[in-house]
Amino acid sequence: MRRVVRSTAVALATVSALVTAGCGSNPQTPGIYSPAGWPGMHADARNSDTSPVTGSRSVAPAWSRPLGAPTSTYASVAATGQIFVTTSAENGCTIWSFDMDSGRKRWCTRLGPGGALSTPLVDKATNVYIGEDGAMNSFNEHGQLRWRTVVSGTPVTAQFTGDGNLLFVTHFGVVSVLDPQNGREVVPSYQLIPAPTADQAQNVPLVPAAQGLDSCFLGSPECPVAHTPAIDLDSGRFYLTVWRPGAPSAALVGMRYADGRLTEEWSTATLPGGATSSPVISADGSTVYANDGDGALWAVDAHTGEPRWHHDIGYDAAAGPSVSSDGLIIPAGGRDGRLLALRDNGDSADVVWERSDLLQLGVPAQTAGDTGYTVVREGTDGLAMLTFDTTTGETADTDTLPGAAGFTVGTSIGPDGEVLTQTLIGELFVLKP
Repeated sequence: MRRVVRSTAVALATVSALVTAGCGSNPQTPGIYSPAGWPGMHADARNSDTSPVTGSRSVAPAWSRPLGAPTSTYASVAATGQIFVTTSAENGCTIWSFDMDSGRKRWCTRLGPGGALSTPLVDKATNVYIGEDGAMNSFNEHGQLRWRTVVSGTPVTAQFTGDGNLLFVTHFGVVSVLDPQNGREVVPSYQLIPAPTADQAQNVPLVPAAQGLDSCFLGSPECPVAHTPAIDLDSGRFYLTVWRPGAPSAALVGMRYADGRLTEEWSTATLPGGATSSPVISADGSTVYANDGDGALWAVDAHTGEPRWHHDIGYDAAAGPSVSSDGLIIPAGGRDGRLLALRDNGDSADVVWERSDLLQLGVPAQTAGDTGYTVVREGTDGLAMLTFDTTTGETADTDTLPGAAGFTVGTSIGPDGEVLTQTLIGELFVLKP
């Protein structure tokens, strides 16, 4: 409950603590996603992990760069090709920008430890939005601070709304909507964890904004909100996971941003072991997909939260699935991850194809042209980027990631069909057609 006391106090101080540096320009329609690139952690508002770019069936390693520290989030890519990544470095820079063509550093700066929790969100004008412990920040494409708004907790990866504002949830469970031009609050914030009464709040110390961050990667009650929300831009409905006090696991929650306010529409604790991934919305906005803690993928009704089906994929996926506009679902990899594709039939899921000969150790990305990319095991402990046909699962290309080991934390697609992935231990790889 102490974190909620901090939420209330900080919310009152937000405007006075706002820094409006004003560097850089805003898009003509503020905050709307660019038509190319990979602007957020899972590519778009619905967390689809897909790209409208027609992917190449033949890519090759172009360059790689050690980041000097572990990273747990995807790289984001502007429509111009500018790359943004975050790391958990104890010293030096924690947010970096690189040139796509050369791999040279464009700029870097240091954020608080919470910056490693998020993928930078990029708008049409290449302004960047990234949280840290106790604040949401915006930088222009040159790394100059545009504004900084104090918040309660640490924002996980932000999203844009249908009306061009910035929506995010802190790991303490405070939902905020800000104006991307100046960082000011657009509607009153919403607390997913109820505030204490006046009697309960007396003499309760404020909770540090970074408390519980170490628990966010694996998920636990100390980090109530650990995943990126998914937003239906047309309806304003959005979905997230939250581990409420006293609950045995994280619930999947449906909310709505409309009519000048934030409202909670439903919450379900049906998923065994809790909701363990960022939610993903179907292209028609009717279904929300999320992984549970027992190795199954669930589909729930986006309007009511009622389960429609669940499918045992046979392993604990490390992230949410990639879901194409025509409904092809490709789960993420994991320690024992296979590569397979599912089709949603309304009340069940059918296996379209499966590659039991591969160990998937990455997160898949689908592109136009029925081409997909993900990282698989090569040899005994190496990693390779697999290019595959999403309709059949057949291999189109395999490229060794030199020196890579462990697990990759995401696959991103650039505006010209570049393929990017980062290892958990902290190295960025870029492949080009």
